[in-house]
Amino acid sequence: MSLNRKRFLQQMAIMAAGAALPMDAMAKTLQSASNSGNKKSQDRLDLLLLHTNDLHSRIEPFPANHPMAGKGGIANLATLIQQHKKQHPHLLLLDCGDVFQGTPYFNLFGGAVEYQWMQNMGYHATTMGNHDFDNGIEHLANMLEKNPGVGMLNCNYQLHNTPLKDLVQPHKIIQIAHKKIGITAVGISPENLILERMIPGLVYQDPVTQVQKTVDYLRNEAHCDAVFVISHLGYSYDTNKIDDLKLAAQTHGITAIVGGHTHTFLEKATEVTNAKGQTVLVNQAGWGGLMLGQLRFSI
Repeated sequence: MSLNRKRFLQQMAIMAAGAALPMDAMAKTLQSASNSGNKKSQDRLDLLLLHTNDLHSRIEPFPANHPMAGKGGIANLATLIQQHKKQHPHLLLLDCGDVFQGTPYFNLFGGAVEYQWMQNMGYHATTMGNHDFDNGIEHLANMLEKNPGVGMLNCNYQLHNTPLKDLVQPHKIIQIAHKKIGITAVGISPENLILERMIPGLVYQDPVTQVQKTVDYLRNEAHCDAVFVISHLGYSYDTNKIDDLKLAAQTHGITAIVGGHTHTFLEKATEVTNAKGQTVLVNQAGWGGLMLGQLRFSI
C-alpha cells in the first residue's frame, strides 16, 4: 500500500461517512427498566448502550469472496453509530477487546487506524483482549500513548511492573445527564493464549473477586446509579472456566455485562440471576463489525 498513514486515515473518514448500513446485522434491542414509584419522570435517564467486540482490524467490509461479503467492518459501524448519536442524546459506547489483529491493516499500521477510529467515534471505554498483545505489551502501551482518547480499562490484571501501569485504569466514572455511570473491565487468563514473553510483568488475578471489589466501590463509595462491566472472558463454556454467564451469576451490583472473545452472536441479551437474586443482562455482538450490540435502560 502506497498511501501514507495520514492520507489513509483521511480516506477512511470519507469511506465511513458514505458506508451502507448493515441493518440486517443489528443486535435486537432489549429494554430493562428499574423505576422507583416515588420518583418523578424527570429524574429518569433513558440510556442507550452500544457495544462492539472482536473487531480484529476489520476496517473494510468483508470481501466479495467471503460469505459475509459487503458486511461488517468499522466503516459500516461508523455510519450506524453516527445515526444513533443523532437520535439519542444519552448514549454510552463501549468496546470489549481484540481490536487488533486479523487483516493486513494491523500488519501495516500496528493498530493506529483502529484506535484513531475509536477516538473519532467517541468510545467511552474499551479493554484489552488477548490479541491486543500480539505485538507485545510495549507495543500496546505505545499505541495507547499515541492515542490518549482510548480509555483502556481492566481490574483483574496487575500491571504495576509493566509499561501499562499508567495507561490502564481499573474503572471509570462518567456523568450522563444527572446520573453517574460506573464502568469496569475484566480480562481472560493469558495461559495458553498469550506468549509469556509478550506480557512480562503482567499478573492475572481472579475475575470474580476483582470485579466484585471494583463494583462494590463504584456502588457504595462512588454512588454510581448503574455499573457496566466490559468483559473479554467469553460468553459461555461447558467447563468450570469463568465466563460472562458465570461472572453475572456469582456477583452482584452489575447492571449489565457486555463481552467478547467467543465471537458469539445473540438475538437478544441473556438474563441471568445474580448472587442476590436480581437480574443482570449479558450480551455479545459477534465479531468483525457484523453486529452492533444495543441495550436500552431506564435508570
